[in-house]
Amino acid sequence: MPRLSTAEATVETLLRHGLDTVYALPGLHQDPLFDAFYHAADRLRVIHPRHEQTAAYMALGAALATGKPQAFGVVPGPGLLNAGAAILTAYGMNAPLIGLIGQIPQADIDKGHGHLHEIHDQLGLMRHITKWAERIRSPQEAPTLVSQAIWHATSGRQRPVALECALDTWAKRSEVALPDAPLQLPPQVIDDEAIETAARILGNAERPILVLGGGATDASAEVIHIAEMLEAPVSSYRRGRGIIPSSHRLAVDMPVGHRLWKDADAVLAIGTRFFIQNGNWGIDDKLKVVRVDVDPDEPDRFRKPDAALVGDAAHQLRALIAALPKHNRKRPSRAAELNGHRAWLTERLSRLEPQVSFLNAIRNALPADGIFVDEVSQMGFASRIAFPVEKPRTFLSPGYQDNLGWGFGTALGAKAAMPDKKVLAIAGDGGFMYQVGELATAARHNIALVVVVFDNGAFGNVRRIQQERYGNRLIASDLHNPDFGKLADSFGIASFKAMDARQLEDALHKAFALNAPALVWVPHGDVPSPWDMIMMPRVR
Repeated sequence: MPRLSTAEATVETLLRHGLDTVYALPGLHQDPLFDAFYHAADRLRVIHPRHEQTAAYMALGAALATGKPQAFGVVPGPGLLNAGAAILTAYGMNAPLIGLIGQIPQADIDKGHGHLHEIHDQLGLMRHITKWAERIRSPQEAPTLVSQAIWHATSGRQRPVALECALDTWAKRSEVALPDAPLQLPPQVIDDEAIETAARILGNAERPILVLGGGATDASAEVIHIAEMLEAPVSSYRRGRGIIPSSHRLAVDMPVGHRLWKDADAVLAIGTRFFIQNGNWGIDDKLKVVRVDVDPDEPDRFRKPDAALVGDAAHQLRALIAALPKHNRKRPSRAAELNGHRAWLTERLSRLEPQVSFLNAIRNALPADGIFVDEVSQMGFASRIAFPVEKPRTFLSPGYQDNLGWGFGTALGAKAAMPDKKVLAIAGDGGFMYQVGELATAARHNIALVVVVFDNGAFGNVRRIQQERYGNRLIASDLHNPDFGKLADSFGIASFKAMDARQLEDALHKAFALNAPALVWVPHGDVPSPWDMIMMPRVR
């Protein structure tokens, strides 16, 4: 057996499980770990951003873009807390992240001595915001705990996990047994009775509808197959977008899904929390509900469905596809009906200018397999209902945390992990300034991300709420911004300025042609609200 430090054993185990990149910031408590990174530099890539939040956001972006687990590393205490927003976002988005968190010397943990970066019960804190967390106490433990961390992150409902390790423990050496076999994920189980019940419900339905969430991402072929078998429209929002191409005859955006909801007699909800439909649109006794989810606790969270298929979406849907024919009634084409609804939506979206024109310009410049990262901004909100998406994992949106400033760092990670794909992030001037220092990261690591900064000099949504609900009593919603072009130039990053959609599309073509980091600055005024097409009323 090799004689390794805890840090070296951790790195070797990560590599053996296929993790070849770490997004991390150095610091005293992580010095032995970074020395291990150095000695593995021919096999391990280390990308160091300018803030711990971005380290975790970059890992998140890489995980969302690739579907594979990603590692990040930060110092304890303030470093961990700085990464907290990204960890919470990853938790809400079901993303498999492995956090490598430093810790004060082993003998002093939780003693309250006031060590540098000390925090009371850091492990307990980690367990509150991750799926699983543990402490590495020796070199011999490292391979097992790292393997367990990856297993917990990737099995069942994928979510972030974390390992903490004390400064002195990282440096300890011992003979270590490294893993020599890949992780064995739990076998897929098919409940034949539940499949039969679901097939009977859906097969007998006259007007079924599908609702997709991020848990259906890797079941695109199965989703399309079953939708076509049922002649069922497919409604998706945010992480569910692109699983069925927007151009497919049965794909509908969420506002159309809402219009169809009141007359649906059965719904197949795949890999979604089903929050909007349960909480806003309404469910009555006339609507039969079939849920597909990898998390056994999820289907019953709001109300008990008529059938629950628990497991990986692709496996469950394949079993359902096999069981459907003997129950499936013949249905007329819904093409004319859906085209009518799409025409209605096009007319409604025409009121959402200039957002729609700007988004069309982006769609024209970004290839179908390019990755679009939205932001908590006026353009971001509109993109969730007005930006066509053709492929899975090409529309990244922050889930229910919806935290301002997530987009730029996440997009940097997506591009770092997928260098051959074009990646574009949109940002408002408010959210972009949360991570503006990461322009240095893009330049330092030559991450060829194109970021479009829409600048209205305000926290736009906050200002609108103050105007509409609080009698125009404006407070803390105005922003003082730099010249974003000069700012990018100061980092050695190409910049462009666009005043309308045509100029934006032209600037994007030029930016992508550089194959280098680029910023496009789009100053604009107030824009209309999209919220009446997002937060829609109860219909049943």
